[in-house]
Amino acid sequence: MVKYSYGPYNKFNDEEQWIRITEGCPNNCPYCYEPQEFKIFKIPEIVRNNVKIMDMNLLCKPGAWGILDSLGKRKVNNKIVYYELVCGIDYRFLTPQLAHFLKQGHFKNIRLAWDFWYKDQYKIGMAVNMLFKAGYTHKDITIFMICNWKIPQTDCLKKMDLCKVWRVKVADCYFDNQVSPNIKPIWWQEHEIKEFRRKTRKHNQLVRFGIDPEIKKTDELQKLLLF
Repeated sequence: MVKYSYGPYNKFNDEEQWIRITEGCPNNCPYCYEPQEFKIFKIPEIVRNNVKIMDMNLLCKPGAWGILDSLGKRKVNNKIVYYELVCGIDYRFLTPQLAHFLKQGHFKNIRLAWDFWYKDQYKIGMAVNMLFKAGYTHKDITIFMICNWKIPQTDCLKKMDLCKVWRVKVADCYFDNQVSPNIKPIWWQEHEIKEFRRKTRKHNQLVRFGIDPEIKKTDELQKLLLF
């Protein structure tokens, strides 16, 4: 059995540090092997200004706000430390207060998990608005979607349409830890996987640049832009 998160973790190179400070999740989702038992480990010494936190569901832990607050106050060489939660935030545990702690604690590149159905749109929309009100912009937020799983591709395309409305990026995460170019069809057809990857790429280009960067300006338009 695969275990996505097991025990404390602390590794670093010249630029980044990777840590795991908690384990466990109460949800027992059918696509995930994370244990339900909670374990909280000692926060290791932070030695880099860019830290990636590998915890599966940090916000569900008792005292999550205290962990975020403690991390946010730390500095390396008298400089701010920036954090990323590698796994998608569970909207069920996000509150306005925790969104505030994330922003004040210098957490960047926010990933929000939308694992289930399109009908959860109102709950996901509320979580996105919490992040906006905390000070994040649309370019700071990415919606994680599980692809090639029991949620059909048509539902995920509808979710992507809403992400266009919210102007947030999409991360297509494939069931059973599969990564491109070695994604094997499980619940989706191969053509559905390829189509979704293509549309995700285009969607993210539009969010990042506000225009399609693959379409070249015509000479006439270029002249108009000079005036």
